[in-house]
Parts: sequence; C-alpha cells; structure tokens
Amino acid sequence: MKRRKTFSVYLILLYLMSSTTLWAMPVQKFDQYPTPVEANLWVEYSPAATTFRIWSPVAEEVVLKLYEKGNGGTAREKLSLLKGEKGLWQLTVKRDLQGVYYTYQVKIGTKWQDETPGIYATAVGVNGQRAMVLDLSSTNPTGWAQDKGPTVKTPNEVVLWEAHVRDITSHPSSGSSAPGKFLGLVEPGTKTTKGVATGLDHMKELGVTHIHLLPAFDHRSIDETALDKPQFNWGYDPQNYNVPEGSYSSDPYRAEVRIREFKQMVKGFHDKGLGVVLDVVYNHTGLTKGSNFNLEFPDYYYRQKPDGTYSDASACGNETASERAMARKFIIESCKFWAKEYHIDGFRFDLMAIHDLETMNLLTAELKKINPNIIIYGEGWTAGTSPLPDNAKALKANTRLLTHTAAFSDDLRDAIKGSVFDEKAKGFVSGATDTEESIKFGVLGSVKHPQVNIGKVNYSKDFWAREPWQAVSYVSCHDNLTLYDKLKASAPDASPDQLKKMHLLSNAIVLTSQGTAFLHAGVEMMRTKNGEHNSYNKPDAINQINWGWKEIHQDVFSYYQSLISLRKAHPAFRMPTTQLVNQHLQFLTTEPGLVGYLLKDHANGDSWKNILVYYNGRPTATQVSLQGTWTVAAEGEHIHLKGSRTVNGSVHIPPVSMLILFQE
Repeated sequence: MKRRKTFSVYLILLYLMSSTTLWAMPVQKFDQYPTPVEANLWVEYSPAATTFRIWSPVAEEVVLKLYEKGNGGTAREKLSLLKGEKGLWQLTVKRDLQGVYYTYQVKIGTKWQDETPGIYATAVGVNGQRAMVLDLSSTNPTGWAQDKGPTVKTPNEVVLWEAHVRDITSHPSSGSSAPGKFLGLVEPGTKTTKGVATGLDHMKELGVTHIHLLPAFDHRSIDETALDKPQFNWGYDPQNYNVPEGSYSSDPYRAEVRIREFKQMVKGFHDKGLGVVLDVVYNHTGLTKGSNFNLEFPDYYYRQKPDGTYSDASACGNETASERAMARKFIIESCKFWAKEYHIDGFRFDLMAIHDLETMNLLTAELKKINPNIIIYGEGWTAGTSPLPDNAKALKANTRLLTHTAAFSDDLRDAIKGSVFDEKAKGFVSGATDTEESIKFGVLGSVKHPQVNIGKVNYSKDFWAREPWQAVSYVSCHDNLTLYDKLKASAPDASPDQLKKMHLLSNAIVLTSQGTAFLHAGVEMMRTKNGEHNSYNKPDAINQINWGWKEIHQDVFSYYQSLISLRKAHPAFRMPTTQLVNQHLQFLTTEPGLVGYLLKDHANGDSWKNILVYYNGRPTATQVSLQGTWTVAAEGEHIHLKGSRTVNGSVHIPPVSMLILFQE
C-alpha cells in the first residue's frame, strides 16, 4: 500500500536501538490474563489518604517509592502494594501526600524492572521520570469552572490552524514576553516593531476557529534540565501521555506549573472564542524496551509479529495494540482525561490507521458525551505493515465506518500541489495534467457524487467519506515542504508573482471545499522552511514563524483572511450531509486546468441563491459564458464579501486564480 505521508527518518533512527522485544510472549497468551476494564487505575488523592493502583498480572511484587523531589536524591520511603483480583495491585497511604513524588517498581520473575511514574501519571517532575501526588483542582485558573470552548454544529464549520508551541513566539519579531511557552501563545497585544499583530491577536484577526497544537503532552526528546541550550522537536515520541510537556512551561521542575500554565493557555484561547485541538500519538511510544507500558506489563500494550518480535507500523520501533482490552481502556480514558481536566476541544490522531475501528468509535462516543462540540480527526494511514487486518483499521478507506471521526484528504492535497513524495511533482495550480477529477473529489468532501469519475481520482478507488465533514481538506501541514517551498521546488522558473498566484489558489480551493478546512500556521504569510522537508529537530531558525513575513505579504494575509470570512459567511461551502451536497452542488465545467461548479438554490440555507465557483489552474486567462446577470465576489487576488461589479454574457478568469460569482 502506498503511503500518503513522509514519515520522519528521525524516528526510525532514534528508536531503532529500542526495537528489541523484552520477552517474546506469543500473542495468543495475552488472552489468558484478566482484564479489569471497569477498574479505576488513576491515583486518587485526598488530604486524608492517597490510593495507588497498577495493573500487572505478571508481577511478583510491586513497590511504591516516595521522593522529596522530581529528580535526584534517594527514596525516602518504600512501600509494597498488595495484590488483589484480576492482576490489580493497590495501596492506600493514610496521610496527606500532596506534593510528594513517587515511582512504581515492578518485579517480574526474579528481575526488577526500572522505576516508572506509571502509565496513568497526571503530574510529573523534570523529564517525566517521577510522578507527583497532586490535587489537580489546585491548578485551576480563576473562572475555570465556567470555561468552555466554541460551539460546533458540524465539524466542517471549523477552520483549523496547525501550530507548534515554540514556532509561534520563538522569533524575536513575535514581541512575546514568554517565547516558546504555553503562556506565550495566549499573550494579548503582541506586535512586530512595525505594529503588525502577532500571536493570539493574529489568530483572531485571521479568523480561524481552532488551534491545532502539535504534541504538547510530555515527550522525551527535549532535556528539560538543559533548556538554556538550543533544542527543538515536534514531539511525536510519547513518554507520559497524561501530562503537559515541561519545556513549554516556565518551570519544568515543579510538577504543578506545567499543568496550571496549560490550563491558562486553554482558557486564554477559549476567552477569545478559539478552540484547542491536541495532536495525540497513541500509536507508538518513544521508547520500546524501557517504555512505561513495558515497565508495568512487558509486551502487552504492543503488537507482535508471529515470531514474537515487535511489529512496527509506526516506523518508530513499535506499534500499540489498541484492540487489547487494557490498551483500549488506556487510550479511551486518557482522551477523556484531557477532555475533562483540560477542556480540550478536539483530538488529531497521528497514524490513526494503526488503531482499530472499534476503539475509535468507542472513544469518540465517550468524548461526545463529555463535550458534544468536540471534533476528532486523524491520518487514515500507517507508516508500515501491521498485523491488524485492513478491514479492522481506521484507514481512510474505512472512514465511512467511523461514527464521529474525519480523515485527512491526501487526494485533494496532492491534486492541488503535487505529490509530497516528489518535490518536483506539479499539481493543478502549477500546471499538472489530469488532476481535475481529484480536485472535484476533494471539493465534494470525498462523498459519492454522480459527476465524479472515481477511476480518475489520484489515490482513492471509492468515495470514502460518509458525510462531507469527514474529509479534512488541506494542502500543507508540518510534514514535508511548506506550501511555498513545494511550489518553488516544483516550479523553479516561476516568478514571485506566479508563485503567489499558485499559493493563493491552493488554499482558495481548500477553503471553498465541503470538507473540514485545515491550514498550516504561517501559510497565510507564505511561510518557508528554506526547503527543509523534515524539520522535526531542526533549529528554531528553520521552524519558527518570522512575523516579518506578514509585513511583507500583507496582501496574501488579507486574501486568506477574506477567504475565511467568506467561508464563515456562506454555509453553501460547508454543507453537513452528502444528501445536501448532491442536491445543491453541480459541476458545470471540467476541462484541462479548469474546474467550475454551481452551488444552487440557497444551498444549506445560504443567503445567496446561486454561487458559481471556477478554479483556473492555467497560466493564461480563460473565458466562460454566463446565463443571466451575476455579481463578482472573488476575482484574481481580491475577495469582495459584499460583491463588486456585475457581469453577464461572459466573464474572464485571470490566470491561476479562483472566480466566485453569485445571484441573490
């Protein structure tokens, strides 16, 4: 199966050393162990007592070690947990342990494993080696009980903006007083020296609805004890799943600080009407042999090949076994924890096809109970082969079987700009041939429509979305080249003005498509990473947003801003059902380099009765004939939300641009 994403070589190299199995237990033997899915495995704190629990049916002994600090020193106390039923170990300590750090140590056979904070840890010290007993309510910001994210009636109302915590504020031009930190993201009033809005004010000005944060849970790549040294990582190497990353806090040594500041960040976004999506990586762990999962019950949480070695659909040394009862329990409860404790508004699942369909549907049903406005989407592919059969995977091809989940449309992505696997490959906006059916397929949100020839779609052989919102429409993200860099690499002879036209048309298609719209942070100012494909651990100088780009490309920013306003103002561009799409969307033109369609009869209750949309990927202007009189809403590099001139008979579409006309 062809992969649709460039999977970071860094992960393969980083974890190759940890891909050996601890003890090759045959897969079927895991079925013999009891799985207390109803058990509460979270630490329960009160001033009078704290109860610790761990599930390890293979353990001979489990010891709890108590520490004064999150690093250094020796344990002040060692206490044995008591073995109960179904492999559960438990101990209640009847005194106030608030602020005390702890680890578990599990003995299997005659061997003591390394210490672990436990997979259900919710507070950790520096570098995540020890957990801390903490009354989480003590970390709540003022007004937290009333805090709520935005209302979402249907996911394709959302406009997502994918960002890395450091990238937004690490450049001096951001004007942030907390560069690279959670709190820097929600600092109001930041500007460049020329007075251009940056950070939070920029996000509001742009008009996006949700901020998608690259992994902000505790990952292992960054040494939190050496933050004075330059370090950067995307964070796709999980260590502690239920704790914020310490390097983004003002003090990673104090377990409560990262928690409080993460909540302040969420509230800061919510106070501005913005939602927060967390990028989650439950498909693999940063370590294999020494992972927290393996230090509790070796191999159980991972899939194995028939010979007992680890399978590796993540290309990172391991893949988790979501279909096993206690692994499924952990993934579901972890997401519920983030939704409840941190008021998270959505989740983006990395390599979602490693997870099984049943787990994803159970998980999303639980999340919808907590917050009906929550959105869930993910990558409908794997990075390698998996023992999990395709018909059980949360693959893009199986999206129709997912209840509340959307998947990224690589069909539209590569149709617009060219394959991400070949930097020279062109797309619709840069002069490629035979991309029109894939553009139409993407415009529809990948739902069935009689006017699309599925045999000519670039990747998919079937209409994979049940409803249009299940397709995430995008042209660029943190992976691969930025949109600007891709266009420049694939069209090396293009002038700056031609590149700008391609750039604007790319996301004009995205933001007028029926799927859920997704933008890469900085694309609205023609962000570049200087041609770097894989910036996972490159310096800030490569990854950060230079807000000077916004000063230079004010016209580009204004176009994106107007595009988002247009989408928000006109529900015809975000119909919630396949039935509505088929009823109101009619393709009028499919020619080389030209796609045109009609949104008719007040589609989805739109105030405009009829809307004509044309995408001209040709390097020359083209003329189309018209029936009746129309008002121009988008033409060339300009968008007129109230309309500009009227046209009839025929109209010219400028080179490499979108034209929108309407009748009221």
